[in-house]
Amino acid sequence: MNKALFASLMFGVAAAPCALGDPAPESGLQPFAAHFTAEWKGIGIATSDLVLRRDTAPDTWVYTWRIAARGIFRLAYSEDLLQSSWFTLGARHVHTNRYAASEGSQQVKLDFDWDTHRAHGTSQGKPLDLILQDNTQDVLSIQIEVMQDLRNDVLPAKFSIVDKDEVKEFNYTREGTEHLRTALGELDTIKIASQREGNNRILHMWFAPSLGFVPVQAERTRDGKSEFAMRIRSLDRP
Repeated sequence: MNKALFASLMFGVAAAPCALGDPAPESGLQPFAAHFTAEWKGIGIATSDLVLRRDTAPDTWVYTWRIAARGIFRLAYSEDLLQSSWFTLGARHVHTNRYAASEGSQQVKLDFDWDTHRAHGTSQGKPLDLILQDNTQDVLSIQIEVMQDLRNDVLPAKFSIVDKDEVKEFNYTREGTEHLRTALGELDTIKIASQREGNNRILHMWFAPSLGFVPVQAERTRDGKSEFAMRIRSLDRP
């Protein structure tokens, strides 16, 4: 079992924990803490936590994702995988400012300069200098951008996403609605598919409009067969 599966599931160092902030009614975006169970071939192998909170500056936010292996998998993967994205929320879209990830001694750090449309930083000690498009996101901010796009009913067909040490192009498809039975009860959701061109892996994500478009389930398939899934088990609001 490769722990890289964790990072690539929902879209691939961290902010210090603090209290959740106040909601942003003008954008519809609200702080939350969502807790998931991660499954590999039907076996629970990890817990996963997504936390969105306000940052200190106006209209700025921090989104963090922590994955911790459990059971016998903890023996092989003793270090938690922690990712954070700092972003500004405009009238409709997300503008990522900074991204960091760590798993033990392995680290990725990126700063986004939108005046020059470049991202600078390091990946495993290797310097990075990446060219950005107007809609480029990191592997965490893309999730918030999709939530906002679904809220405004304007989901684009393509996104460019900074993943590790390169910018990759992904196709996004809205696959309709689906009624799910979850640990939170029965939910009506919008199902989205994400796939890199030329890749046989597809990531499906289910977003719940009644919960502010928070993701409640994700599953990655390869050639139509499930590889990995995450299912929500609880959701906390301020």
